[in-house]
Amino acid sequence: MCVVTGGVLVLSSCSNSEDSSPEVAKVAGVDKVDSIAAQLPDKIKQSGKLVVGVNIPYQPNEYKDPSGKIVGFDVDLMDAVAATLGVKAEYLESSFEKIIPSIQAGTYDVGMSSITDSKEREQSVDFTTYFKAGSQWAQQTGKPVDPDNACGKKVAVQATTVQDTDEIPKRSEKCVAEGKPAIEKKSFDEQSAATTALVLGQVDAMSADSPVTAYGIKKSDGKIEAAGPVFDSAPYGWAIPKGSALGKALQAAVQHLIDNGKYLEITKNWGVQEGAITKSVINGAES
Repeated sequence: MCVVTGGVLVLSSCSNSEDSSPEVAKVAGVDKVDSIAAQLPDKIKQSGKLVVGVNIPYQPNEYKDPSGKIVGFDVDLMDAVAATLGVKAEYLESSFEKIIPSIQAGTYDVGMSSITDSKEREQSVDFTTYFKAGSQWAQQTGKPVDPDNACGKKVAVQATTVQDTDEIPKRSEKCVAEGKPAIEKKSFDEQSAATTALVLGQVDAMSADSPVTAYGIKKSDGKIEAAGPVFDSAPYGWAIPKGSALGKALQAAVQHLIDNGKYLEITKNWGVQEGAITKSVINGAES
């Protein structure tokens, strides 16, 4: 995930069109489970709310609808978790790089922004896992690009994502080491702008988290398509303070929703069911 600042080109089919989508409707029928709610820290029980730091936009996981309300897959799932816990989720916008420090400082109870649970991040915060995502490339329809042989190609990414800071630089370094031209990385502040650049043919391909690529393809009216399979899958987690009882409460609530089918219903509602998990854990980093 990333930090975004706005002020970039946005293609209507990749941004405005989804704002009127029925997908933003919440999943009904989620009731409080007293035994799970009892696990919440006293501070949250007394306040009746979960203060959630979130960075947007990162469609379909978290973004704003035309009214300015924060919506998305992550939001629907967190709302269902909050309902299970008998509290209300309160979403506060944040730059991505400030979310974990703000969790440590107690400004937010939870960090929710498509955050990959990594061993490095687990040194600072705990994570409750709720999804699994990898990276996936997209290309213009009918114009094949091989991610493993993209030397000399222009590739769009969202700034500060793992694709921007790690994946594309490593691929490019390999190209240069083999005597081939480097990959020309094009970083954008917003994912919608990266998708737009591909749709308009300003780049040859883009790389993003798998649910984000899938959603961009879905909303492109057939203009772009997947370029290869999902790779480097890892868990998404909600960040909470180290050692906090909140982690176990969130885990129990997610597992309850998985077990009763509401979790899968929410993932299907957003078309991201390929990343659905069957077991939520605390600190599930794989690397």
